[in-house]
Amino acid sequence: MHMLAYLFDPEEPALAHEMDLVRNDRFRRAEAMVERCRELGAPITWEQVRRIAGSGSVGRPHVATALIEAGVCGSIEDAFTPEWIGPGGRAYVSKHETDPFEAVRLVKQAGGVTVFAHPAAVKRGKVVPESVIAELAAAGLDGIEVDHIDHDAPTREHLRALAADAGLLTTGSSDYHGSRKTVPLGENTTDPEAFDELVRRATGASPLTGR
Repeated sequence: MHMLAYLFDPEEPALAHEMDLVRNDRFRRAEAMVERCRELGAPITWEQVRRIAGSGSVGRPHVATALIEAGVCGSIEDAFTPEWIGPGGRAYVSKHETDPFEAVRLVKQAGGVTVFAHPAAVKRGKVVPESVIAELAAAGLDGIEVDHIDHDAPTREHLRALAADAGLLTTGSSDYHGSRKTVPLGENTTDPEAFDELVRRATGASPLTGR
């Protein structure tokens, strides 16, 4: 489950602590995946992956790029398979995952708003039951991501109905994660009214807009 958090105060102590746990675990996980790749014969190094990541947090895309540089994989998609670092793959390592209900609580405590990302993206693995989405809504979830590349038209229509029943906002997203993820920036956008409502609810930070 991917939870999006917007306009929160990053210095709120409880949320900052959890974010530190997640950030530190990303390094542990990535280094462990590098070691597994090496055990499988891939000539990559941790120093190489750190160089690729630069000053940012290290993640699977950086390991995938190292595999491409080494000539082991031809693309990010090739690396994100069971053969290498796809979920359940030979070199895959699980990560620290914050409980979604705790995530909603922490973000709200920090003045932010939360949106459940691509809730019906079956290509990404197990789909969360709609009953859980209803429970998250009752716990303070603000919205669900409806307009997404992995949701076809019937799915989007169904999710809009689900959101209406649960009192949730609906958002859009390209799910763009930078040049190492092959999706176009700005492919799906959030309705202006929903955007304004998210901003209205948030107290932890203010958005940067061109208005």
